[in-house]
Amino acid sequence: MEHSSPAEVNVAEADQVQGSPAVYRSGQEIECWLTDMDGVLVHENHAVPGAAELIQRWVDTSKRFLVLTNNSIFTPRDLAARLRASGLEIPEENIWTSALATATFLKDQVRGSGSGNRAYTIGEAGLTTALHEAGFILTDQDPDYVVLGETRTYSFEAITMAIRLILAGARFIATNPDATGPSKDGPMPATGAIAALITKATGREPYIVGKPNPMMFRSAMNQIDAHSETTAMIGDRMDTDIIAGMEAGLHTVLVLSGITQREDIAAYPFRPNQVLNSVADLKNQI
Repeated sequence: MEHSSPAEVNVAEADQVQGSPAVYRSGQEIECWLTDMDGVLVHENHAVPGAAELIQRWVDTSKRFLVLTNNSIFTPRDLAARLRASGLEIPEENIWTSALATATFLKDQVRGSGSGNRAYTIGEAGLTTALHEAGFILTDQDPDYVVLGETRTYSFEAITMAIRLILAGARFIATNPDATGPSKDGPMPATGAIAALITKATGREPYIVGKPNPMMFRSAMNQIDAHSETTAMIGDRMDTDIIAGMEAGLHTVLVLSGITQREDIAAYPFRPNQVLNSVADLKNQI
């Protein structure tokens, strides 16, 4: 059996408590990496110590990787610029957002079912650009889909329009389930909260593409031609990153530099494959 580093939880002991054997995959066996952004690579607009070195290690060893975010506001180009300002050089083609995952999902739906490609959207450039590039017509006239994303300024008129279109038969899609998002003044309503409002008014639940739906991870893996057996997911949240990674069949790495802390792990009925203090502890395993 492999021995855990001081920074790593003894996963074998945790799994024995659950009555199932531990599964180990050494860093050398992982060919592709998916990683969350906030709390893993950046924290409060500053790079997490070790993040730049880990990314450079991936580049030096020719590992395929994507940075994932449930944020649908920004385009990959926007996010690459924001990450650069934080001290991280990540090309836009290495960034995968819930908006991109949603556009990919809907494009596959249209191609597979022959349904229409008209969508009414609530969101910002990250979502509208992704849908436009996927071939969708953005309109409030008889759309096939209502697609709800994140925006800093939710409009009552736009929400009312979405409710009426869904009641008229448009299919309801949401980019992610996050109920709140951060702002300089504190939490603000996000996609999940507005989706709940629309659901209450229409009786229709949205199909949510972003984490913790493993659909987002599968679309990301397709983007870099990855396979679940040799792909790992790094995240800071048990309730999104780790459960979705587990359900997608990935090697899961929880870092304690973000939301979930070590004492929180016991509250969940599942375990990550590794628990590390931060991504700085991961570089030497690759």
